Amino acid sequence: MTQYGLTHLVPLGVFVVGLVLAVVLGRRHAGVPGPTRFSRTCAVLIPLATVPFQVIDLVFNFDIDTTLPLHLCDLAWIAATWALWTHRPFPVALTYFWGLTLTIQGVLTPSLNEDLPHPRYFAFWALHLLVVWAAVYLVVGLRRSPRWSDFGAAVATTLTWAVATYTFNVLADTNYGYLLRKPRSSVLDLLGPWPWYVAQEIAVVFLAWALLTWLAQRSAASGAHRVEAAVDVDDRAGGGREQV
Repeated sequence: MTQYGLTHLVPLGVFVVGLVLAVVLGRRHAGVPGPTRFSRTCAVLIPLATVPFQVIDLVFNFDIDTTLPLHLCDLAWIAATWALWTHRPFPVALTYFWGLTLTIQGVLTPSLNEDLPHPRYFAFWALHLLVVWAAVYLVVGLRRSPRWSDFGAAVATTLTWAVATYTFNVLADTNYGYLLRKPRSSVLDLLGPWPWYVAQEIAVVFLAWALLTWLAQRSAASGAHRVEAAVDVDDRAGGGREQV
């Protein structure tokens, strides 16, 4: 697939529309306690939209270099499914961090050799779009802000994945997670050669996640203050009416 060709621009257009809908629907559902029917429907939709294509790819197009579910995005859809079904802080944080800093790179600069109508094309876009939409719905829409403890857990989980995947890459001569070689035409081109780009990426991601956590916490605190102020105004208005 050619980056920013027609088969890339069409998913990008769908992506933008989906982002708007994720925010709008999330704000509508923000006052509902617990996962909504919509959230759990989306939780079911994600594996239904990704697993069949991955199975087809594994069975009919197996290639040890590309078809094993070892990229971080392959874990991100599991985290997104878990987060949408339960709204628990840990999977929400994973979806938020992975989706808005790593999975979104695949949307903007996809490293995909296949084009329409290859199953891998559909699997790629279904996975990447749904994960980012889930992250936006949960955190920007519902305001399920990750805590600093969730930030730490997400960092530890990601480092564990990186060590395990790097070990597999060395043993099997693969490049999952792009831990041994850069993909073509990606933001990693802005970093140094291997292995320095891996260390630089870890540092950049760590700082980006810390910033995202701070922004989410600040937004949550601001929202709580607005609610408290509104309640205080209502209480005062109610007290005035009682005195009259």
